[in-house]
Amino acid sequence: MTSDLQTAFFTLHRDLPREGPGEAADIAWATALAGIGSKAQLADVGCGPGADIAALLEAAPQGQVTALDKTPHFIDEARARWQGDGRVTLLKADMAAIRNRYDMIWCAGAIYFLGTTEALTAWRKSLTKGGVVAFTEMCWFTDTPSDLPVELWNRDYPGMTNDAGIRARVDAAGYEVLGTRRISDQAWENYFTPIDARIAALRPTADDTLTGVLDEAVEETACWRTYRDEYGYVVYVVRPK
Repeated sequence: MTSDLQTAFFTLHRDLPREGPGEAADIAWATALAGIGSKAQLADVGCGPGADIAALLEAAPQGQVTALDKTPHFIDEARARWQGDGRVTLLKADMAAIRNRYDMIWCAGAIYFLGTTEALTAWRKSLTKGGVVAFTEMCWFTDTPSDLPVELWNRDYPGMTNDAGIRARVDAAGYEVLGTRRISDQAWENYFTPIDARIAALRPTADDTLTGVLDEAVEETACWRTYRDEYGYVVYVVRPK
């Protein structure tokens, strides 16, 4: 990504409440399934601006959340939200190199950067005994998706697969799947609705580079709203065998 394109991308995404689809109910479900206790040690890797920290603290109110992201302004935004809360530690760090040990590692929409098998293999050493990884991953819901979503996702995520493919990657890392849950339409709109408003505000004064970024975001939103039955994020809760 060129510097101009990166600047345009972050112009669109800076200070948004979320950097991807999700809702607190996803974390409540995952932590309940995993049996996460009130004093648990949790990691939020690829945390973006920290949208999921509140839900993680709800699951472990006497515990600790260590949230990390390698993008500096995301960590700055998260620190502004959580400054003064001793239960939250925020780090500018790469999720490929997690330190310490956790009862649950949560990764929303970012595991594909490393690869599911690769990430789970690397994170095993950072889990406590009985610890789990909970992550959301984009997934095909049909064997015959329409042309437009195929074109879009082959461009943005050519490794996208179906549930069987994700389970195979989990198994290859030596983990078992405890449960799965498709994220809801509301979880998607929690991300897309603020994006819609930001696009409308930026469009009148956008230069060519920013206009291209805005157009791609509109395409992504419209594609999901049209073909939501064909693909979406799924929450996986997995544990080493």
